[in-house]
Amino acid sequence: MADTRDERSAQLKSGQDALRSGDFGSALAIAQTLIQSGPEDAESLYLAAVASRYLSDFAAAQGYLSQLQAASPEFGRAWQEAGHLARAEGNQNGAIAAFTRAVQFNPALEASWRTLAELQAAAGNTAEAASSQAQADRIRLMPRELLAVTNHLAEGRLLKAEEFCRHYLRHSPRSTEGMRLLAQIGIKLGILDDAEFLLESAAEFEPDNIQVRLDYIDALRRRQKFAEAKAQAEALYARDPESPLFQSHLAIEAMQTGEYDRAFELFDQVLEKLPNDPATLTSRGHALKTTGAQDDAIASYRSALAAKPDHGDAYYALANLKTYRFADDEIAAMLAQIDRHELAFMDRVHMSFALGKAFEDREEYEASFRHYDAGNTLKRRQTRYDADTMSAELALQAQICTPDLFEKHDGAGHPAPDPIFILGLPRAGSTLLEQILASHSQIDGTLELPNILALAHRLRGRKAGETLYPAVLHDLSSEQLAEMGENFLENTRIHRQGAPMFIDKMPNNFRHIGLIKLILPNARIIDARRDPMDCCFSGFKQLFAEGQEFTYGLEEIGRYYSDYVSLMDHWDTVLPGAVLRVQHEDVLDDLEGQVSRMLDYLGLPFEQSCLEFHKSKRAVRTASSEQVRRPINRDGVAAWKPFEPWLGPLRSALGYTD
Repeated sequence: MADTRDERSAQLKSGQDALRSGDFGSALAIAQTLIQSGPEDAESLYLAAVASRYLSDFAAAQGYLSQLQAASPEFGRAWQEAGHLARAEGNQNGAIAAFTRAVQFNPALEASWRTLAELQAAAGNTAEAASSQAQADRIRLMPRELLAVTNHLAEGRLLKAEEFCRHYLRHSPRSTEGMRLLAQIGIKLGILDDAEFLLESAAEFEPDNIQVRLDYIDALRRRQKFAEAKAQAEALYARDPESPLFQSHLAIEAMQTGEYDRAFELFDQVLEKLPNDPATLTSRGHALKTTGAQDDAIASYRSALAAKPDHGDAYYALANLKTYRFADDEIAAMLAQIDRHELAFMDRVHMSFALGKAFEDREEYEASFRHYDAGNTLKRRQTRYDADTMSAELALQAQICTPDLFEKHDGAGHPAPDPIFILGLPRAGSTLLEQILASHSQIDGTLELPNILALAHRLRGRKAGETLYPAVLHDLSSEQLAEMGENFLENTRIHRQGAPMFIDKMPNNFRHIGLIKLILPNARIIDARRDPMDCCFSGFKQLFAEGQEFTYGLEEIGRYYSDYVSLMDHWDTVLPGAVLRVQHEDVLDDLEGQVSRMLDYLGLPFEQSCLEFHKSKRAVRTASSEQVRRPINRDGVAAWKPFEPWLGPLRSALGYTD
């Protein structure tokens, strides 16, 4: 395999050298050979597109670009080449749109900024041209190492970007841009604590760097340090209380701390200056949805669409209410937008999922599946999820977390009984269980907390290509385990309201039950489980914000479910009685019985409020927010059945043979 990669790299370099020397025919021939054995290889398709344009074969160039954009929809250089091609064909507006998309995906493309400035100036857009030229000048003056980092980061080569960035910072340790870029790499790798530290340091070195401050707020929010993020947003707002940018960021952070009245006040201030801003109208809709004001949320989303008809985020927000039904004219509008070649990638993804929901509600299942599948295909290409890698990672947990491990560390960890971990797969009914239990006077509902996942990331170590976790669990001392448990309790305290117990609803924590029981041996763990076909197909229909990449393919999600069941079987074997399994269908059939069973497991008395969970006024931020505000119902049971003709890959991955 390595030899094949090396041979392809050598061939690609030959093609690139031929292109630089003006031998466009040879460059194209080499690219075509590479494409035959790797039809989705971005660099080969890019080489073929550029060579074809120089040979004035514009139709062929467009064909290669279409393949490239389908395989790698956020590849900035593909959009840059689309801009050059549009310009060569005399399509100035198309060129502006393509170059704008190019710098959106890769802000280090100097040629795109420079050409964009020329085109905007020619179109009479003086202010925009000046801004683009300023960006081109900034990139031209950027240290070559940081320019390379930005390119590697934009094109997904995270380890290479990290290597270049760390090398640069060794020689320029106070470079705020270097710190900012390394923090961005850390965020993409899930190393949020390092990213926070880097951005905090960069903000101290250069307090007037607004981009650093905004990135710092983003890192704090991702770490769910909402109070700190809001404090930083307040500081920016204090600099210029009339700035819509600062007002908007403060509104979003106020939402995270539950200060919805303040958030709405700030959103209104933004909309006074920018009355048709679709992003603000959509964010305001999200806040209204979270607080249960569904009619007002719908009105805000519709206003966003009136302002920007291709704003896919607002269409998906309506679909994600789960209870909303699209009208004929809304479906027609989405279909018209999705046929536009220039529709932005995420707008296309959002509308694909929204159309899937719209046609499902109309019981037009073939059309529904076609749109769900289109949206998932786009996301799968973007994320490049590897099911084999995930299977190996989960199998390693079972291999390492043996009875010997738990016997060795018996009595270690922090003894607090406070945490309740509800885990499993997304769309398995965990939000319903959380809403039920959070209605109890002695339990606080919180969020899907990232703390356990972040701890697992830290335990992996920092060396590229190597992971110390979970094997390192054997080497930790009792003091280290207790400290980790204490840190978890301390870092999650901000989300609690004073009840003795609290819920962490991060579903992916099932991968780390061994780690949880080592650092918090008295923590309660509830495995929320649902019928495999219902659970997996529901996940396939859901567009997640981040972190659930396995859901974007039928085979992938089926394999993940099977791997999850195998790992949970392992935890049951090595930690007998530690996990309470709650089957979603049992909750629907016998709510009171299952509530009593859960409360007995938690050592808590029965409370009637748990049966009346739908009356709770607490904010719910997951995709099931509207569903858990209704009494118990069976709407989602066997929802996959009408789609059965297209679910063969899922059934096979789950092991069904009929």
